Amino acid sequence: MNEILQSAQNIKEEIIQIRRQIHQNPEVGDNLPKTTEFVMEQLKKIGYEPEEICKSGIVATIKGEKPGKVFLLRADMDSLPVEEQAGVEFKSTNGNMHACGHDMHTSMLLGAAKLLKEYEKDIEGTVKLVFQPNEEGFKGAKAMIQAGVLKNPDVDAAMAMHVHSGTPSNVVLYGIGPSIAGCTVFRITVKGTGCHGAMPETGVDPINIAAHIYLSIQEITAREVSATETAVITMGKFVGGETHNVIPDQVVMEGTIRYHSKELGDFMFQRMQEIVTSTAKLFRGEATIEEVSSVPPLINNTELANEIGGYIKDIVGERAVVSFEQRGMGSEDFASYTYEVPSMYMMLGAGVKEENPQYGYPMHHPCVVFNEDILPVGAAIHAYSAIQWLKNHH
Repeated sequence: MNEILQSAQNIKEEIIQIRRQIHQNPEVGDNLPKTTEFVMEQLKKIGYEPEEICKSGIVATIKGEKPGKVFLLRADMDSLPVEEQAGVEFKSTNGNMHACGHDMHTSMLLGAAKLLKEYEKDIEGTVKLVFQPNEEGFKGAKAMIQAGVLKNPDVDAAMAMHVHSGTPSNVVLYGIGPSIAGCTVFRITVKGTGCHGAMPETGVDPINIAAHIYLSIQEITAREVSATETAVITMGKFVGGETHNVIPDQVVMEGTIRYHSKELGDFMFQRMQEIVTSTAKLFRGEATIEEVSSVPPLINNTELANEIGGYIKDIVGERAVVSFEQRGMGSEDFASYTYEVPSMYMMLGAGVKEENPQYGYPMHHPCVVFNEDILPVGAAIHAYSAIQWLKNHH
């Protein structure tokens, strides 16, 4: 067995306890006071001097005796506003839930922090450990980059790992090149003039306008985007009116555009602006569209991804590492790092129903349960990959 993996297995129970503590106290968005305090405390306990470089954005570094390059490892710490229904004894009771496994990511990186201290003599350069807020809102990575996470010392390469429900435990998947979609979150506000439902001619119906807008924007992907391109527009929220017999003043719609090239994303958003304003005008109303947040497509550096993939085989075995060139339509705010430094993003299998009927629910599902046995493996992958990459890049 790989020596670092053996050391990780020795601290498995400790990593599990850390994970459960975070899992029971999930926080959402930019401001994660309890989680930040807990992670800072754990890092100090191991012997680091962590720094909060922006709200709930933590950085800690470890430098080996030999000089060298800088390798960044990133974990996200935020949860989702989902009421947990999973049958675990450590479930959250505050109305939020780590349904995307960020508690797993944070505890694995804390495990790696401990391993890096143990193997400090093998580090030829610097490892930068990054714990960030608001991945789900696509704002955390940008805030960290703006706060200087890639500076002092300057980062040469970056890596992130995400657990994946529905993939067998300890199987690692990574994409080559552009592998995860960009996403723009938008809000459309349609304004009309409210009136009684018996006399629609005395007002301007924003529900009618919104329905026409909804149908019209689906024509962008149907008729204005090449059939060889992958793109999707999804409307997840459509809210208007309070009662059955009154036409309201306003309708609000929210949704996402997903795409694999920034240019296509920009084109789709521009066409939506034109459709939204002109459709509203056509029906005597007004409408605006705004970008709530966005993240570009994620691009894995091919050379780095294959090199790290090789190191991971030393941990999980040759057959458990799978690279692919297909592109997924999910989005991930680690993408912002991939435009700044060579980066690698991977997924670590967290269990399927055949292993345990509790496993295998989709990410973000209120019943999702992740296999905790993968925690030491994730910690070992982080630490070993960083040590090996630094050793081979002087």
